[in-house]
Amino acid sequence: MCLITFCLGQNPHFPLVVAANRDEFFHRPTDPMAWWTSDSGLRILAGRDRQAGGTWLAITPDGEVSAVTNVREGTPEAGRSTRGELPLRALEEQRSELFRSLASDPDRYAGFNLIQLNQQSGWYFSNRDAHPGRHLHRGTYGLSNHLLQTPWPKLLRLRQAVDRIVETADEDADALHQQLIARLQDSEPAPDRFLPDTGVGLATERFLSSPFIVGDDYGTRATTVVTVSRSGNIRVTEQNWGPGAAKAGCQRFDWQR
Repeated sequence: MCLITFCLGQNPHFPLVVAANRDEFFHRPTDPMAWWTSDSGLRILAGRDRQAGGTWLAITPDGEVSAVTNVREGTPEAGRSTRGELPLRALEEQRSELFRSLASDPDRYAGFNLIQLNQQSGWYFSNRDAHPGRHLHRGTYGLSNHLLQTPWPKLLRLRQAVDRIVETADEDADALHQQLIARLQDSEPAPDRFLPDTGVGLATERFLSSPFIVGDDYGTRATTVVTVSRSGNIRVTEQNWGPGAAKAGCQRFDWQR
């Protein structure tokens, strides 16, 4: 997952809204979003990484959401464990215990950002943050492949658009999902003068600078929207993509907490 926006308490009908794009190599074996049970017995709705295990975004039957992004580093170091287990740990473990574990062994995972959200609040943790472990209150947030709210062009553009859509949404969840899915398909690259320098070279910075990445070998593979309504209705839409932004399967889930 490489770009996530989420809104806490920004709409009276939908206290939690998550809109995200997952970018990955198309050859990496992946199962689309479905219900499954983790090794610890946790029931979750999530995609599954068949190469390293785990997932990038998971939702519980109660509507709690966790997600992970990697930190883009020019010379990344591999961790001893896959980052795909982090969203599961975020939903399975007590926050204080998880924070202590992650802080005591920061090199267990390659650079990551981890969030956990519910209707009221959430938290954020990164092993690249000088002060890891932040509580999240009301607001609209953006997370890409640097620290939370780092003002990369694609993050700013998508966060502003999602904020406007969510703030003005009525009770029609279908319409909200459709609007957010469409906005997440923004493939316009950012001007060179606004690009970050993460050590991957200018051509790669350009390629990765749009909210939705179109490529033949690497690109956006899944667009996901999650809404939790004030009445406890939970709705999830995941649109999958193939090389060249070709539409693949679309999964929709809807249940009452």
